[in-house]
This record gives sequence, structure tokens and C-alpha cells, in this order.
Amino acid sequence: MSSSQQPHLVVFTGAGISAESGIQTFRAEDGLWADYRIEDVATPDAWEHDPETVLHFYDQRRNQIRYAKPNAAHNALANLEKNGFQVSIITQNIDDLHERAGSTDVLHLHGEILKARSSVDSRMLYPLPKGGIRMGDLCDKGSQLRPDVVWFGEAVPRYSEACEIASTADLLLVVGTSLAVMPAAMLVDLVPQHVERIVIDPAAESLGRSDIIRLAMPAGEGVPMLTQHWLRKGHLWVPETLYPHERLN
Repeated sequence: MSSSQQPHLVVFTGAGISAESGIQTFRAEDGLWADYRIEDVATPDAWEHDPETVLHFYDQRRNQIRYAKPNAAHNALANLEKNGFQVSIITQNIDDLHERAGSTDVLHLHGEILKARSSVDSRMLYPLPKGGIRMGDLCDKGSQLRPDVVWFGEAVPRYSEACEIASTADLLLVVGTSLAVMPAAMLVDLVPQHVERIVIDPAAESLGRSDIIRLAMPAGEGVPMLTQHWLRKGHLWVPETLYPHERLN
């Protein structure tokens, strides 16, 4: 069966899926904000008042991501696609681990750290295969380059595109996110009403929503467990209980 004939799996991923690759999350107690205030490195005001500190912060993150490797969850999703499943990934993450694992249909809601963009024209993007961004690095229009990252207080330019993808889902899989960041978290409620939603996250039980199938486990355990079953069956399968691992043996 061709991928166009397969049911469409839409996967929504957050920081938790990359944490298992050693990438610090923003919200954990030992995460990135432990050493930086959001206001100082991730807002338009920070960029206006102290761009050098902002660039230094993202250079550190960029180096961390370059050394990280895709984990079992990234690889499992890529393997589904390689085996003919139609898989679209919407990620809040700014790393490229999904792509390095082999996934080809990936939308980055909050930008991509391995790209720079113009300060005056967000359509002007520049890959950063090595190094970082320095003061004085200019776009083709003569303006300072900045990280291709959506900061707090900025609009999410690709949100409408993500909504369109979500509306085509036959199954929604949410991985590694607490569903606390808006407007991204609203995507869970934008899939068609009949579509089942599965959340894999260690804190999934705290969501308190009976309309979501919750698997309280790390991404590196839960995603391969589900995808291996789908590969064996040859189609997407939706568990009926909160503990589907009992049925996957």
C-alpha cells in the first residue's frame, strides 16, 4: 500500500523527546532557564537591548544540539515512514534530530536553531552548518542576522500550517510535551472530533483529560513500543486502555 493510501499519523513533539538525547529542556529544574532569565535571552526586548547575550545563549544551545544524536523515539518515527506509513511531524523543538533520524515531513513551529534569519524579513533564512551568529553578520538586505527562533511574545508564523496538518490526521500522537505552551497545545483539539489522541510523556497522567489516551512513560520507551506494534500489524492501531503495553506482547 502506498503512503498516500495509508492513514495519516500526525505526531506532535515537545522538549521531552529530545531530552533523552541530552538536550536540556526549558522547564525542568536543571533546564536552560536555571542559568538565564527568559526576559534576558528569549524575547524581542532582550534582542533589542542586549543582542550579544542573546547570540551567546543560542550559540551554546547550537553547540549542544550539534553533538546530540537522535534517540530511540526519533528513530522509531523515522522507521515508520521508511516502511510506508504516512507520518507528519509537528515539533515545538528547534533541533534537527527528527531530520537526522530520517523523517522528511517535519514542521518546526518555533523555528530551527541551525538557521539564521534576517531581522527585517523572516523569509530570509541562512543555514548554519558550523559556527554561530556574530554581531555584524548581515542578511542580504543589510540587517543583522538573528536566530531563527520564535521568542516569547512573538507570533508563531507557521501555526496556521500546523493547524491544516492537524485537520488531516487519522491519529494524533503527542510525545514529550506537557501541553502547556500556547498556542501549540491547542493543536490537540484541532484534529477531527472522531480522531483518537495518544499522549506519551512521564507526566501524562497529570493531564486529567479522559478524552486522551495517556501513556505515562519516557518517549524512548513508549514510541518504539507503539511503532513496533503498528509495523507488525501493518496499520495504525489505537489502544483501548490506559495501559496498552499489556496488549502489545
